[in-house]
Amino acid sequence: MSNQIEIRLTGSGGQGLILGGIILAEAALLDGKTAIQSQSYGPEARGGASKAEVIISHEEIDYPKVGSADLLLALTQIACDKYADSVKEDGILLVDSTVTLPADIKAGKIVQVPILQTASDVVGKSMVANIVAIGAIQQLLQSVTKESLEAAVLNRVPKGTEDLNRKALAEGYKMVEKF
Repeated sequence: MSNQIEIRLTGSGGQGLILGGIILAEAALLDGKTAIQSQSYGPEARGGASKAEVIISHEEIDYPKVGSADLLLALTQIACDKYADSVKEDGILLVDSTVTLPADIKAGKIVQVPILQTASDVVGKSMVANIVAIGAIQQLLQSVTKESLEAAVLNRVPKGTEDLNRKALAEGYKMVEKF
């Protein structure tokens, strides 16, 4: 069993998933771990497919790409359809509640929660869905500490949005506590 955690964040361009991946990797570094973050955009960028990958480990990371994800986040139907089969059999599939799950999912745990709706209705800004999502990921995996995650978020978000982003993180934690 490797002590390496592989995370794949998928959705559409403009949802802030690349930033979410950078924040998770930075939080891991703040925790004294090793982390690698990579990303790819669909040809359309904003609105097209978007994917960010993060690998967090206590040791050196040999290969910078996620093979089978320990956790796959899918914020859109297209992303879920495209990447759902890349989650490990004992892995976690974290999907927005607007996504219809494929019939043949092999993930060990499926967590379907209203990430996008929580960002827009509860937090008040749809643009913080990525922060709600990484809060949920932290709660599910515990791969980084809440303190480091908050520090990394506050390091990366625009000045003046700190309270909004703190609230988004807290809602992400709360959303998956029952899982």
